[in-house]
Amino acid sequence: MTVALMWEARAVEGRGEELLAWVRGQDLPARPLRREVLRAPGDRVLVITWWDAAYEAELPELPEPAGELVARAVHRWRFESLDG
Repeated sequence: MTVALMWEARAVEGRGEELLAWVRGQDLPARPLRREVLRAPGDRVLVITWWDAAYEAELPELPEPAGELVARAVHRWRFESLDG
């Protein structure tokens, strides 16, 4: 089964590039099948990682950035792939 973890944060206004750099500098203790970093207006950054694992498996996730970098708590979602 393939599980996708989604991690989304909103930077404090004007600090989107700093949040993006922070995300890109974060290493996970295990390597996912795939990792993609996206950004959107409003200084938002989204990271999706894909894992070959059971839905309930303990998987490494990005931590919370320092409080002064983000405008709110990180949002996290878990999905299972239905294709393939």
